[in-house]
Amino acid sequence: MNYVFGVEIDLPFDAALEQVQAALAAEKLGIVSDVNVAAILKAKLGEEAGAYRILGACAPGLAKRVIQSEPAAGVLLPCNLVVREVSAGRTAVDFMDPITVLGLAEDAATNAVAAEARVILDRVVARLGG
Repeated sequence: MNYVFGVEIDLPFDAALEQVQAALAAEKLGIVSDVNVAAILKAKLGEEAGAYRILGACAPGLAKRVIQSEPAAGVLLPCNLVVREVSAGRTAVDFMDPITVLGLAEDAATNAVAAEARVILDRVVARLGG
């Protein structure tokens, strides 16, 4: 899968989610969206699912550069990641690869931002133990 990279960590979901949020903040990435997929499936379908959250992480300066260079490329923002329960004490963190996704814009300035974003997200993965 060339659109995703990530890490599995030996923490229960809630502790892992806190660690992910701290690692993002340490790299000056804000969380602009938080979708609790498990809660939605429970509410809408009555189905139980393992813990699963989609977070939208954003570095405003990078987002601004993408939008200035290619306004329609805003549909490719923010950098999404999934925090999902693998087992009671293990959690996966999957990151959307900004190089793959922003590469769809076929714009040199946007590609440069994607490369910068990937470096930042790689540091987040390293902070999480990957």
